[in-house]
Amino acid sequence: MTSRWFWLLRRLSRRIWVRATLFSLAGVLTALAAIVLSPYIPSDLPTKIGSDAVDNILSIIASSMLTVTTFSLSTMVSAYSAATSNVTPRATRLVIEDTTTHNVLSTFIGSFLFSLVGIIALSTGLYGDRGRVVLFAVTILVIVAIVVTLLRWIDHLSSLGRVTQTTERVEAVALEAMRERRRNPHLGGSPLHDPSVIPRSARPVFSDEVGYVQHVDVGALSALADHGSGRIYVCSIPGDLVDPTAPIAMVEGLDVDEPEQHVRDAFTIGDIRSYDQDPRFGASVLTEIASRALSPGINDPGTAIDVIGRAVRLLTVWGEPLEKQAEVAHPNVFVPPILIGDLFDDLFTPIARDGASTVEIGVRLQKAFRTLARYGRDGFAENARRHSREALERAEAALAIEADKRRLRALADEVGER
Repeated sequence: MTSRWFWLLRRLSRRIWVRATLFSLAGVLTALAAIVLSPYIPSDLPTKIGSDAVDNILSIIASSMLTVTTFSLSTMVSAYSAATSNVTPRATRLVIEDTTTHNVLSTFIGSFLFSLVGIIALSTGLYGDRGRVVLFAVTILVIVAIVVTLLRWIDHLSSLGRVTQTTERVEAVALEAMRERRRNPHLGGSPLHDPSVIPRSARPVFSDEVGYVQHVDVGALSALADHGSGRIYVCSIPGDLVDPTAPIAMVEGLDVDEPEQHVRDAFTIGDIRSYDQDPRFGASVLTEIASRALSPGINDPGTAIDVIGRAVRLLTVWGEPLEKQAEVAHPNVFVPPILIGDLFDDLFTPIARDGASTVEIGVRLQKAFRTLARYGRDGFAENARRHSREALERAEAALAIEADKRRLRALADEVGER
C-alpha cells in the first residue's frame, strides 16, 4: 500500500505553487539556454531571418501574460467561491487541485518569466547575434504553447466551479478510492473482521491529538511488527475521528524502543478528511451536494436525483467482481474493512431525510434500492431493503397526498419482493 512519504509527495504535487514553480524554472532555463546554444548557430543565419524582431515579441509576451495571469487568478477565486456556496465546501478542495487550472496558470507564469529573463539578457548583451536566433526560435515555440493553453483555458472556464462539473469530480475521486479499496480492502494487511479476536495481552496506543485519520502507513507498521514476533491491530482506519481517549491501534510483541510513538508516526491525522484512502468521504461529499440542492434556499431536486444515480454507480463499482485481489503484503498488521452498510448509510440516509417531502426524490430512491436489491452482491439486498423501509417511513410522515404515498408503497413493495 502507499507509503506515507509517497502519499505526502502525491499531495504536494497537487499544490498549485509546486507546478507553477517548476514551470517558472523551466521558463528561466529556456531563456538562458540560448546563451549555451549560440556557438552552434552559423554566423550568417542572423542576417537571413532578422532575429532583431525578438525584442518586441518578448515585450508583448511579458505585458500580456501578466494581465492574463491576473485575470485567470481572479476567475479561479470566483470559481472556488461558487463551488463553496453552490455545491459544498468539502468539494472546493477538488476544484483547487484541478490540474488543467494548474497547467494553465503555470504556463502563463512560466511564459512571463521566460520573456522577462529574455529581455534582461538582451539588454545586457549576453546573447549576441547567434544567441538571438536561438531565442527567436524558442519564442515562437512559447507563443504556440500560449495559444494552445489559451484555447484550453477558454473551454475549461465554461465548466469551472459549476455544480455538474464539481459533482463529476467528486464522483471520479470517490470511484478511484473505491476501486483501490475494493482491490485492497485491508490496505495490504490481514483482515480484522471481529475486534474480539484481539488478544487481551495487546497494549493500546492512543493518539496524542484530535482529528481525522487521513492515511495509515501499513508498511511502516509491518516493519515495526517484523522486529520480533509482533502484531499490530489497527482500530482506526482513514476517515475515523480519533482522540486521546480511544486507541488507534493495539500492539503485541513489538521489540523496539518507544513502540507507541513509532505506531503513532504511521498514522497521519489532520483537521479534515482526505479522499485518497477514504472512499466514504467521497460518498459523504456527494450526499452533501444533494442535501444542499434540496434545501429551501436552492430547491434543486434535479441535482439530488443526479446524485442518487451516481450513488448507485458507486455502489455497483464496490460490488464488481475482482479479477485479482491484492495479496496480503503485511500479514502481521490487521486492518478492519469498510462495511457495505456504512456506505449505504453515507449515500442514502441524508438524501432520504432531506428529500422526504419531495415525491420525485422518493420515487428515484425506491428505484435505486430496487436496482441494488437485484444486484446480487453480499449485503446489497438487505441494506437496500432496510433503506427502502426507512425512506418510505420518512416520506409517509412528510407527504400530504395519499396518491403519492401509494405510489411509493408500490415501489417499496418491489424492493422487498426479492
